[in-house]
Amino acid sequence: MKLKALALKEARDIFSNRIYMLLILVQVIIILGAYGLAIVSSVAADPQLIERWGGSGFLKVGVVDGDGLLTEGLEREGLSVREFSDIESARKSLGSEVVAILYLSGGDVRIEADTSSVFYTIMSERLQGAASWYISQKRFRESGLPSVTIQALEEPVKLKVVPIRREDYRPLALESSYFVEIMYGFILPFVVFLPFFLGSNMVTDSVVGEKERKTFEVLLMVPLSETMIILGKIIPSLVFSFIQSMLWLGLLVLLRVPVYNMPLLALLLLITGLAFTGVGLFISILADSTKEANSAITVVLFFATFILFVPLFMDMGALTPLIRFIPSLIIVKMSSGPHLDPVIIYDMVPSTVFSVLIFLAAVVSFRREGVIRL
Repeated sequence: MKLKALALKEARDIFSNRIYMLLILVQVIIILGAYGLAIVSSVAADPQLIERWGGSGFLKVGVVDGDGLLTEGLEREGLSVREFSDIESARKSLGSEVVAILYLSGGDVRIEADTSSVFYTIMSERLQGAASWYISQKRFRESGLPSVTIQALEEPVKLKVVPIRREDYRPLALESSYFVEIMYGFILPFVVFLPFFLGSNMVTDSVVGEKERKTFEVLLMVPLSETMIILGKIIPSLVFSFIQSMLWLGLLVLLRVPVYNMPLLALLLLITGLAFTGVGLFISILADSTKEANSAITVVLFFATFILFVPLFMDMGALTPLIRFIPSLIIVKMSSGPHLDPVIIYDMVPSTVFSVLIFLAAVVSFRREGVIRL
């Protein structure tokens, strides 16, 4: 009961701290902002999506002495075409009315583009596709091949996808490979670890704050062991961070970002939270002031961010075999599909052992350093 009373006291301190409450709002803003950025960047990177969302009106190109076949190729790519009678008038409109102009020169398709326009990066692939289609169609028609043969050459193989396990499908906010990559490859693991970054800071603030105010004597009046006192101070921060992490996962689900294997994912997050809490305890041992503790936790979290997220994007060379044991990569594998590979359970073992050892070592070191003295 006394441990419960101490934990409730620490929980009240957390909820009464306006900075912590403000940081919750900041996290929501970060999540919504990252989600919105993923949507916008996915639409911009996908020609089909930008056309569906009404952005193709900005993708205007000019054609000089337009060849009907070339115009057809551009329209097939979803580009708005404007006809010009001469190259001079087309160049005057370049950048203001059209993003690029196309004209024929010696049998080749020439493209002049306003590369300063943000829309050029979107439409460059479309322009190349339209030009390639025009050249191939022109060659086919000049060869005198029958239309049936031309159609067979255009589509030598027809791809037919046969869906299976359709009952496990959950609608995604945006059917885009780029959206899937950025959401599951970075934003989702970042979102679930963000509260634990804050939680480790809470631990250092709580413990070092007690050291600064010289109020440990009040705690020692309670008939609890040193270990119980430590647990009473850190459990609220761990639980608070864990609840936030699960809420953010729920928010992503509401935003139509399916998160699979939630129970096992929650277990991994709770285990990883022990490591963050242990790091906070270690720093509270070394730091003599809140300012010093905050500086130290910032440095540690920087390296933690590097370890957790950089391997998701970079080739780590000789360290590549170890990447499979990183919690962030395991989270990506767990959350992105309903069918779990049993190997992932074994991949969790090193992270589990590492987190528990850090936590236990921090508790033991805390006691041996004599931060709490009878």
